[in-house]
Amino acid sequence: MSDPIEPEAPPGPLLRLIKDKRVAFLIVGAVNTVIGFLWYTLFLWLLQALPAGYMIALVAAQIVSVLCAFVLYRRFVFRVRGHVWRDLIRFSSVYAVSFGINLLVLPALVELLGWHPLWAQVVIVVVTTIVSYIGHNYFSFHRRTEES
Repeated sequence: MSDPIEPEAPPGPLLRLIKDKRVAFLIVGAVNTVIGFLWYTLFLWLLQALPAGYMIALVAAQIVSVLCAFVLYRRFVFRVRGHVWRDLIRFSSVYAVSFGINLLVLPALVELLGWHPLWAQVVIVVVTTIVSYIGHNYFSFHRRTEES
């Protein structure tokens, strides 16, 4: 059974101002990245005494950051209506790919190359930003515009 055609939501305030979804994505992504780094820094500070505390901090920050990012991207970049739970599941699956990359690369940069966890995160963000835009644009918030 195919999904019904959904009317396109009116552009949000950021898209009315910027007009380019890619630029709006980067702006919201920058805000979300700052928020995510703040969460990671807080959890890193709280859990620093634990063995592998930086990895536990990563998991905790990921959970909180994904929920925040979903609201920001849905409201300001990929203006869609309906299907909140479906969108959240799809959104989370795109973030799961980015998170998987992070889980593999972060310990390699920290343990093998001796990088500080925050600097390692900066490098990882560049890669995961590209993965996220493609995934969210073509999967998370994708809406069919016409019936086949």
